[in-house]
Amino acid sequence: MATLPKRIDIKIGMQVQIVEKHNQRTGALTTGIVARILTSSATHPHGIKVMLSDGKVGRVQSIVNPV
Repeated sequence: MATLPKRIDIKIGMQVQIVEKHNQRTGALTTGIVARILTSSATHPHGIKVMLSDGKVGRVQSIVNPV
């Protein structure tokens, strides 16, 4: 399994793939633009929690387009 991005790697405005709470069992990913970073710690074992520009909240699994 690939390592999850650290908080320092995630910037507002970048495109990421997240897993939402209701999709944690299936691992279904949602792609969107980061609007807010919600996790204050540098790392998290399940991914840094963010809010996307469309209001969806989830944990970052990968960065699609680094800024």
